[in-house]
Amino acid sequence: MRVCVIGTGYVGLVTGVCLSHIGHHVICVDNNESKVKLMQAGQSPIFEPGLSDLMQSSIQAGRLEFTTDIASGVEHGQILFIAVGTPALPNGESDTRYVEAVARSIGSNLKGGYKVIVNKSTVPIGSGDWVRMLVLDGIAERQRTEAQPVLVGVGGGEEITASSLIGEYEFDVVSNPEFLREGSAVFDTFNPDRIVLGSNNNDRPIKLMQELYTPIVERQFAEDKSAAPVPVVVTDLSSAEMIKYAANAFLATKISFVNEVANICDRVGADVMQVAKGIGLDSRIGSKFLQAGLGWGGSCFPKDVSALIHTADDYGYETQLLKAAVSVNERQRLIVVEKLQQALKILKGKTVGLLGLTFKPDTDDLRDAPALNVIENLARLGAKVKAYDPIIAQTGMRHGISDVIVETDPERLADGCDALVLVTEWAQFLSLDYIKMAKLMHTPILIDGRNFLNQPVLEEAGFRYIGIGR
Repeated sequence: MRVCVIGTGYVGLVTGVCLSHIGHHVICVDNNESKVKLMQAGQSPIFEPGLSDLMQSSIQAGRLEFTTDIASGVEHGQILFIAVGTPALPNGESDTRYVEAVARSIGSNLKGGYKVIVNKSTVPIGSGDWVRMLVLDGIAERQRTEAQPVLVGVGGGEEITASSLIGEYEFDVVSNPEFLREGSAVFDTFNPDRIVLGSNNNDRPIKLMQELYTPIVERQFAEDKSAAPVPVVVTDLSSAEMIKYAANAFLATKISFVNEVANICDRVGADVMQVAKGIGLDSRIGSKFLQAGLGWGGSCFPKDVSALIHTADDYGYETQLLKAAVSVNERQRLIVVEKLQQALKILKGKTVGLLGLTFKPDTDDLRDAPALNVIENLARLGAKVKAYDPIIAQTGMRHGISDVIVETDPERLADGCDALVLVTEWAQFLSLDYIKMAKLMHTPILIDGRNFLNQPVLEEAGFRYIGIGR
């Protein structure tokens, strides 16, 4: 099938590359010329395991193209994905101006032939009908510019309705939320738990979307090709949009819950890792997202929980549980600072080294990373902060990082430190030379902010090990 993906951020690029890999002809559109040139050369602008190899092979096979020309992308695609960012505004509301601009642009570039316009961006509930309206506005604006007597409502003395416009430019809007985890997005695309398709016209657009995803539904590219077909959940537009928000809000709340339990464990002498194992074996609860630590961050959970709270406020409903989950998460980021104060007493003049900066391993994403809050508070208390992160060291990326010295290897990080804090659970941190690192430190103290490291190994290396809720 012919596909156009508009927006090559995290979701858009992964979607475009993976759809081209399973056999579709995909054109990805972005308005950043330098970024497009980079991708045309086969280089990924984001770090995601496995993505670059798939990208290069699809380009070589002629199934994947990149352009700044949205008109050519719209003309090419039977299915048009809107995959631009919807960052959170200061009040928690989603910033949908990029979605608006793309929807209008699609309308102004539509020609003959039926199209399915897919909201892949995480958009506020009710955005499906809004995008439809914007596309119609784009059509009307183009016709006004071309001096044709067609306007939605009025034109050339004759009333022209939205329905008559659709008769000439046929399209439907579908909501197809993504459930990708940064660091394993390629795997998640080919091995999804479910595919959600929302439409208020459950026939024609849904059939095309089901055809698009058939290779994935049938597990042709899955790790386990003998597994049962991927469940396809077909809903109305608003329900599909709500599924995305509800899923992320539940997972964020589950993390905040186990962190609340961890803080109680700290006070009563229990071990949250044993508690989490015990409750996670209950099939009604499950073991996933019961890892206590510094809390959640990144581009999805903070934004989506805030957006759902804001939506509820718009309709006069106070989401007390979700607000509590946010409050617990904000407080949790300061737990390691409190533990450092307990271990070192005065932080002013002390040097603290952070193992990890990104909000999770196997990504270069620093958006709303807990490390940034830890750095800010340590600097405020007069501590000198150093950090080492494998991907930051590899890429040399420093954007958005201040009040911290970024080191190029773990030994340089440990040298002269009064304490280390594990912030991101990178796999390579399990096998560092902790004996050597302990000897380089003023005081070998390690706060394990993710309960990730092996306590006996650290203690044998000479460290005083402090976990979360342990």
